[in-house]
Amino acid sequence: MTDTKSLPTAIAPRTLREPWPTGSRMLLLVACIVIALDGLDVSIVGVALPSIGLELGLETGALQWLVSAYVLGYGSLLLLGGRLADLLGRRRILLVALGVFAAASLVGGLVDDPAILIASRFLKGAAAAFTAPAAFSLITTNFAEGAARNRAIAIFTTFAASGFSIGLVVGGAMTSVSWRWTFLFSVPFAVAAIVLGLFFVPRDGRREQGGHDFWGALTLAAGMLGLVYTVVSAPEWGWASAQTLTGLGVAVLLLTAFVAIERRVAHPLIRFRILRQGSVARANISAIALFGSYVSFQFILTIYLQSVLGWTPLSMALSLLPAGLFVVATAPFADRLIARFGSQKLIVVALAALSLGYLLFLRAGPSPSYVVDILPSVLLLGVGFGIGFPAVQVQATSGVVNAEQGLAAGLVQTSSQVGAALVLAVTTALIAGGTPVDSATADQLLDQFRPGLILSTAVALGGFAVAATGGMRHAAKGALGELKE
Repeated sequence: MTDTKSLPTAIAPRTLREPWPTGSRMLLLVACIVIALDGLDVSIVGVALPSIGLELGLETGALQWLVSAYVLGYGSLLLLGGRLADLLGRRRILLVALGVFAAASLVGGLVDDPAILIASRFLKGAAAAFTAPAAFSLITTNFAEGAARNRAIAIFTTFAASGFSIGLVVGGAMTSVSWRWTFLFSVPFAVAAIVLGLFFVPRDGRREQGGHDFWGALTLAAGMLGLVYTVVSAPEWGWASAQTLTGLGVAVLLLTAFVAIERRVAHPLIRFRILRQGSVARANISAIALFGSYVSFQFILTIYLQSVLGWTPLSMALSLLPAGLFVVATAPFADRLIARFGSQKLIVVALAALSLGYLLFLRAGPSPSYVVDILPSVLLLGVGFGIGFPAVQVQATSGVVNAEQGLAAGLVQTSSQVGAALVLAVTTALIAGGTPVDSATADQLLDQFRPGLILSTAVALGGFAVAATGGMRHAAKGALGELKE
């Protein structure tokens, strides 16, 4: 038998991985369940919307809020959730928010009142805004930066992708029984995560001392809530309407007040110097391009497959499944790819793949071949998301001190959610106002969708340009450093 201690030092670190202790593996499992539930909840309800509308008598505008309410709670509170996890304790925040998530899921599956149903979606989004950054920062503070953390993040992102992919299929299957099961499905998994968390999530050590910056927290939450609410509502109100302009103005004032408070308070909620790190800023821009373009394209693709091609929700979900399966298959190896090529190069490749996928779909017509016209774009989306998602997460938290890991995690996830909400809102405005879907021909619908497709492509290409130029600047600095030496 070969003695591993006698292996050359240049070979042993690459071929052998030190096994994690049971506590670390169980901690990672809890975090993975949490992020899988977040991804599941985004996709599972979307498939059930027509059935919910039919049973409760909701129009399209009201149904939109079942999706938008979740984004509203999630996107507006992520920064606050990430920072409070740093200040008040990640374990405490995670377990309490998981309890709220489980309760809101249960209520949503049992009620008949549309207002309460929408409110339950908002509460679930708000709870996810606290669980997601807490779970992610538990990984980044309990696994050492480098190979161990990259491997843990790769597994974490595999569960995120699995949750979203499985949600599409589970949503179709659950809806065939009752739409209520799309809400109730998450309850036992959330309860299981709470029980496991009580045993395996370590108690927080010494936390940052000082005040909790009440006024900063209040202005940030109110400003982000107002901004996301206005962006989501703008397609219905009109982008130039008094309501939209007033909402944006109030949000800007609140966020300006937040910045002023943070510059003066002794213990700020957010230290803005974290954005001075070029890698953190680039990661957040990449997150906006990645999620903004991906969510908007998927929204258009879903309508296209059901309204133009007449596919059932389950058939539509299965048609998108190859992208999710590709992510699930490649994500476990993301840590090795990051170690070999670096997160910056992988982000560039990911955004290039997404851009190419959107461009290829622009050639689709009213009677496409799935294999020839749709599947290539779906697979490229899988490549882009599978490579890009873990690379963005790693880049966003690399070099950040432990005391601000929750903030860094909250920042990149906020960029993802707010970017997705903003691009989706503009996409909705671009494709709305034409012939109603139920009376339009396939050609008319494709013409209506085309501006939205072009926007998704432009957002991805913009992110690609920023990532590519940032990578070139980083390489140039490295070369200059070597020359000086």
